[in-house]
Amino acid sequence: MRRAHSSYGYEPLPSTSSNSLEEENDRMTDELKDKIHALKSLSIDIGTEVKYQDKMLRDMDDDFERTSGSLSRSVTRVLRMAKGSQNYYIVYLFFFSIGIFFFLWIFFKFK
Repeated sequence: MRRAHSSYGYEPLPSTSSNSLEEENDRMTDELKDKIHALKSLSIDIGTEVKYQDKMLRDMDDDFERTSGSLSRSVTRVLRMAKGSQNYYIVYLFFFSIGIFFFLWIFFKFK
């Protein structure tokens, strides 16, 4: 009892020319190159943006440090003035601040 050849279920692959496989490989290679080029340009753009944002953050940090130093010197002068014998300057400063805030409130309310 021998089995027939057709009972194995084996069917040979359809014959394709090697030229069409090479063309398909070349087409896929070109597509892959295009995608790699797009990824490369995107990563370069991301790197450029990161450098720009880093520079901006460093500049802001420097500005905040300068402002902090100026503010601390101003507070020190106000405290020194408050400890002095001329306490009425603090009263003048308080009324001046209230006046400025009141002026700004009216200005923005009726703008």
